[in-house]
Amino acid sequence: MTCLFVLVAIAFPRIALVLLYFFTTYLEHAYRSMVIVALGFVFLPLTTMTYAWIVNNRYPLDGIYLLVIVVSALADLGLLGRGEYYRRRTV
Repeated sequence: MTCLFVLVAIAFPRIALVLLYFFTTYLEHAYRSMVIVALGFVFLPLTTMTYAWIVNNRYPLDGIYLLVIVVSALADLGLLGRGEYYRRRTV
């Protein structure tokens, strides 16, 4: 079940955020305001879930975990994969 949720979270982060919000208290423990979660849903869903994972597991926000936050933010911003570069090149 956990592996299935991880696959859904990576493939469809907004759906995973909605499932986390309605069926668990995972996001409430990590964020004090649901406004931040709503902004994370719109702009950076994978980073929002990654930060909640780090806070809920009580990991320090430095070292490898900071790198995980940066990589997830880059993935949310679309800077990984160079998809836009190849799309422009083929048109």
